Amino acid sequence: MLATDLFRLATRMFRTNCSRTILTILGISVGIGAILFLVSLGYGVQELILNRITTSDALLSLDVSAGDVESFKMDNNAINSIKEINGIEKVSPLISTQAQMIVNGVSSELNANMASNDFFRLDGTALKKGEFYTDDLSDKNKIVISSAALQLFNLNEENAFDRKINFSLLLPSKEEDANFTSEFTALENDFNIIGIIEDENSSFVYLPFDIGLDYGFDNYSKIKVKVIDEESLDFVRTEIIDKGFIVSALSDIIEQANQIFKVVQIILASFGVVALIVSAIGMFNTMTITLLERTQEIGIMKTLGATSFDIWNMFLAESIIIGFFGGLGGVMIGWFGGVLFNYLINLLAGAFGGEKIDMFYTPYWFVILIMSFSSVVGLLTGFYPARRAAKINALEALRYK
Repeated sequence: MLATDLFRLATRMFRTNCSRTILTILGISVGIGAILFLVSLGYGVQELILNRITTSDALLSLDVSAGDVESFKMDNNAINSIKEINGIEKVSPLISTQAQMIVNGVSSELNANMASNDFFRLDGTALKKGEFYTDDLSDKNKIVISSAALQLFNLNEENAFDRKINFSLLLPSKEEDANFTSEFTALENDFNIIGIIEDENSSFVYLPFDIGLDYGFDNYSKIKVKVIDEESLDFVRTEIIDKGFIVSALSDIIEQANQIFKVVQIILASFGVVALIVSAIGMFNTMTITLLERTQEIGIMKTLGATSFDIWNMFLAESIIIGFFGGLGGVMIGWFGGVLFNYLINLLAGAFGGEKIDMFYTPYWFVILIMSFSSVVGLLTGFYPARRAAKINALEALRYK
């Protein structure tokens, strides 16, 4: 039997039993659509969360610290030692100390971090409002602050940019001077807030790195190290650890999060698979009924010269076509359901003053995979009816009523 004849016979069901065929395809589509909807929701939430906590530069960065070893100093010698390692693209240190922040005569203590502009990019820091300062001299009096620190002074995000800020820093003690005691020293310049980091739990502020150098800070609390590429990450980490430093990476946290999301996606897909199994049972029932209705037709075809292999192929082609169109319909149902659900969520978020988000993400490879999976389900569902049809005796089929 020619392929064109096989395709024409396999698609005849759309003319002879149009309603039943469409309902069968719709049943498969609902199962496939449920899988696509739930898995896309899992991927969307994963992308939404991970994109908010990291950047591409942050994934290639390592956090280097001295840990609890007090005698181990994180200074310029440590930075020079780290820079000798092959595979490192950039090194950015962080200075941390206690500070008194003063706004309109009201003061409160918080944590002051002094870092260069590169540090924000390597750390994956995101701003809620405003912008980061640069390393230019003109930005030396500009700061970035957390939303929790603003709440200490009862400042809202709208008028915080207009306020003049003053600081007193706790300077490092001089180990060679036994009579020296650490005390807060007022900074000479006034500062302006140009960026706000959304953090309701920690009160901190970022000041330009040069301020720390000007006031004698020579010991760093943390060093950010960016490697050239992902392949260099493990090698550089090992080399830094061998030098006595403690190293952690955001990529480790992301990998753990991805493992958790994979489990979540499997659980979500399992709910859709239940619907698909029910749909597959309906499809199996349809193919079995089709076999009974066409028993005499099969006998006539065999009498006219059709082989058992031709009958086998005809039934399998029908089931694969139903499975394929079921997958195509499922992709459309799942996509439309995701768009509608996302629209309703954003509508609700907008009504309460929230931020609009996209909760669904569907990789192209998953669409191809799920359509292939649907076709395979159709193939497996039609295997038994095709086998029975191929074994039918022509004479018994002609006498069948």
